[in-house]
Amino acid sequence: MKNKPVVDRKNIQIDLIKLVGGGRLLRLTEPQSGLVLEKKLDPEKSVATQKQKLFGVFEAALARGVIAAESLK
Repeated sequence: MKNKPVVDRKNIQIDLIKLVGGGRLLRLTEPQSGLVLEKKLDPEKSVATQKQKLFGVFEAALARGVIAAESLK
């Protein structure tokens, strides 16, 4: 049996923000839960790799939030 994803990845908003100092910030937002996660990107590493890692952390945080909400019912 496959685990059902906590949230559909299509609903996660991704923003790549250019900072005044020349750096970049990656922001992931899930509108239904209101969860927002930001990380300043390392210019020496691939954006795609950093995005995938941040997605993993984001999805884990969403899963913990759902589990916590379920335990309160």
